Amino acid sequence: MTQTKPPLTLYLAAPRGFCAGVDRAIKIVEMALQKWGAPVYVRHEIVHNKYVVDSLREKGAVFVEELDECPDDRPVIFSAHGVPKAVPAEAQRRRMVYVDATCPLVSKVHIEAERHHAAGLQMVMIGHEGHPEVLGTMGQLPPGEVILVETAEDVAAIAPRDPARLAYITQTTLSVDDTAAIVAALQARFPAIIGPAREDICYATTNRQAAVKAVAPRIDALLVIGAENSSNSKRLVEVGRAAGCAYSQLVLRADQIDWRAIEGARAVGVTAGASAPEVLVNEVIDAFRARYDVALEIVETAQENVEFKVPRVLREPA
Repeated sequence: MTQTKPPLTLYLAAPRGFCAGVDRAIKIVEMALQKWGAPVYVRHEIVHNKYVVDSLREKGAVFVEELDECPDDRPVIFSAHGVPKAVPAEAQRRRMVYVDATCPLVSKVHIEAERHHAAGLQMVMIGHEGHPEVLGTMGQLPPGEVILVETAEDVAAIAPRDPARLAYITQTTLSVDDTAAIVAALQARFPAIIGPAREDICYATTNRQAAVKAVAPRIDALLVIGAENSSNSKRLVEVGRAAGCAYSQLVLRADQIDWRAIEGARAVGVTAGASAPEVLVNEVIDAFRARYDVALEIVETAQENVEFKVPRVLREPA
């Protein structure tokens, strides 16, 4: 006698998964391997996803943390998170072939920081200490020119050189709501502070968080597919909890799902961070279908058609 599977509705958040910057970064590594052959070196994980990194490693990419681990005679690629100015400068000094895969929306923040610095303003950066994007952005300016704040509480403790000559920038993958609270604290303490002409938090981060907010009221549990070191993925878990879904879990792949924790759930939301490929979403859906009689529903809050060109060096013949 066949056992009947319990019914369950899976709500798929849309947009989810790869953003244009991640798509471009992966394409850069693949095109570099086609153009120059293996090995091609990559400074830091190209994007924060083990599945993606492992698949590129199998094709001949070698992942390192610092430039001094790379030989002079092989190409090196800088990750989508961006790098301090000292890194390309050192690559040039060593006459290395290098390709910068920094997301154009991160580069936009770098340019803003340099523009404000040139105008004599000290920068306040809202971001997570130690994150590669934060290290890369702060490394665009001389030491002491960027003050990092992580929370609204941090704002009270900072001591800028001149409170009347400040500007702020943000990491591109933060919680929209948390960042708004920090910006409000900055503006309350430093009324003259200058903000970005356009939001620094990128379209993909904003859209994925909005989709989770739309899904949250309908579900008993939320699964976010993404890596532990992926800032935007971790923010999706937090956004789910803040929107009323108490059980929000980050999983790298289907084999990490805590089935006991979602036992009895009748509706589960699924989304993926900006560096998680759709193949991992399908893997999770299949895992649910093995255990439940699944009804699939898509909750779409925006459509994305952003595309970024790869650097010219990869479009030119070898």
